[in-house]
Amino acid sequence: MKEETSNMEKKALAYFQSGGPTAVINSSLYGVIAEAFKHEEIGGVYGSIHGVEGLIDDCLVDLRKEDLEQIELLKQTPGAALGSTRKKLPAVSDPLFGKIIETIKKRNIGYLLVNGGNDTMDTCYRLHSFFQSEGMDVSVIGIPKTIDNDLVMTDHCPGYASAARHVMNFVKMAVVDGAAYPKGKVVLVEIMGRNAGWLTASSDLLKEDERPDLIYLPESDFSLEGFLNDVKRVYEKKGYAVVALSEGLNLPRKNAGGTDSFGHSSLEGVSIHLAEEIKGRLGIGVRTMELSLPQRADPILASKTDIEEAIVLGKEAVKALLKGESGKMVALRRLSSDPYRTEFFLAPVEEVANKEKFFPKEWILSSERMADAFRDYLRPLVKTSTHVRYDEAGVFLTARLRLERVK
Repeated sequence: MKEETSNMEKKALAYFQSGGPTAVINSSLYGVIAEAFKHEEIGGVYGSIHGVEGLIDDCLVDLRKEDLEQIELLKQTPGAALGSTRKKLPAVSDPLFGKIIETIKKRNIGYLLVNGGNDTMDTCYRLHSFFQSEGMDVSVIGIPKTIDNDLVMTDHCPGYASAARHVMNFVKMAVVDGAAYPKGKVVLVEIMGRNAGWLTASSDLLKEDERPDLIYLPESDFSLEGFLNDVKRVYEKKGYAVVALSEGLNLPRKNAGGTDSFGHSSLEGVSIHLAEEIKGRLGIGVRTMELSLPQRADPILASKTDIEEAIVLGKEAVKALLKGESGKMVALRRLSSDPYRTEFFLAPVEEVANKEKFFPKEWILSSERMADAFRDYLRPLVKTSTHVRYDEAGVFLTARLRLERVK
């Protein structure tokens, strides 16, 4: 009974995932677990199911009850092992905050880790500010994650490099396949990227005979007439064309996915719209490839550097909490690209939330090529691959967590 009382006096740590999953967000969870388990001063290590909703509904799981082998598999498990959410926190006067306080007090949570992208850092900042305004002894640290690579302050984001490797390999497949016929088609490869074209630009790193003919980012000076002229020129020269384009190009398209609580519309369909223009106005056959969810859910092509950095950021976040830090996001600062070296630092989360890092306009040389500076930036992030374990049917293994509810 004495030991149980002692544990109750120790502050517990809670962690949650939010926003779109990546191939390595669970690697950050692995890093959090690996570091938190070392510290006896932490009273409990909890996972909040479906992000902040778990705090609202007191739906927490005890991560100390998980099998070590399954925890190890988190490093090659895509998706969000604890479930995600796109819930936007309301004003602090909303009753939801009262429910969060109830959970925090009931579970004696003094450390909170928030893992996600732009909108998630807004949640992180709101929670930090709320706890401070209420005089609650709860420290909050953000862990970055997004395949869009659009978080400010950090050199790059966990999830981006792995998604970039997926994009590069699938664009190369389209290029190699497209060269098979003397007269082929125009292949439009639609790549994720709402406002920032980092992911689409990654196809520029491919070798000369493997790269797309044309590349269009949201930051490009895009015009439909210019696009059609580019496609016609390339097709007449080669007999086929492969075009890499961001879903966020400023063009009308049907929105079948609606909007989320942050007001973001689903952007799928720009390739279909452009395919209709090519067929109707140029009379050329078109194939569309929407890379869609596999871009963020592919562990087979994951970058080893990406996984390792995601793990370390998770560990650094735990260390920051134990040092009394709050209202910060763990971030990466590049020291050198060749050899590749980085260091970790803490960025004020209020300077990260609701801001976007766009692809530099000066790196867009034309509709065919990005600057050498971009290739130097990306190359060390994607050049390493990782070993993946498979089952007897040749399918990659994923962690199967118990997710035992805290009573």
